[in-house]
Amino acid sequence: MLAVRDASVELADRTLWHDLCLELSAGERLVVDGPSGSGKTVLLRAIAGLDEFSTGSCEFRGRPRQEWSMPAYRAQVMYVPQRAALHAGTVADTLVAPFGFAIHKGKEFKAEAAEELLAELGRPAGLLASPTENLSGGELQSVLLVRALLLEPTVLLLDEVASALDPELADAVERMLISWSQAPERALVWVGHDPASQSRLGTAVLPVTGPYPPMAQP
Repeated sequence: MLAVRDASVELADRTLWHDLCLELSAGERLVVDGPSGSGKTVLLRAIAGLDEFSTGSCEFRGRPRQEWSMPAYRAQVMYVPQRAALHAGTVADTLVAPFGFAIHKGKEFKAEAAEELLAELGRPAGLLASPTENLSGGELQSVLLVRALLLEPTVLLLDEVASALDPELADAVERMLISWSQAPERALVWVGHDPASQSRLGTAVLPVTGPYPPMAQP
């Protein structure tokens, strides 16, 4: 479904990683493992087209990412950040907004589906009426995940999406994502620091090392 080949990223005078390759198949849950500062978030953002690889390529369904329109690509390969600024309004407003984009034409927001997803994450249906500015860090992460799932992507790129949750709610996220990935033509890439969570969730592991020290000047 998704492949990255011979990729590297350089920031300032340092190489975060190089010669990185991955292949993601349907049903797979790939854990990206590495120390803080090794470029795990950069990898997800580069796959999503939010940052660029310095070298290498990315393919989705056998086609180079450049052959996809970016809205069509990101509707299928969806990045879910650890945090994001939301527009003023209610949680329901935030969840409804993407359905107005042309790329999601034909999809319909259903409050019942949103309530079911929130319930699976241990959140009350009443959260839909909460102002976005009043959300806690954990509530924000639940809302961002629900927003992505409602849009029915093929690949999820998940960046520390349970970092602000207590263990019980984090377990609910894991159960939801495992179930989600078992439907046809779905897969995910997970970045998180909890080894136990990585072990429970992952079907494969991609080690990422770096950053590498600057090269000596001649």
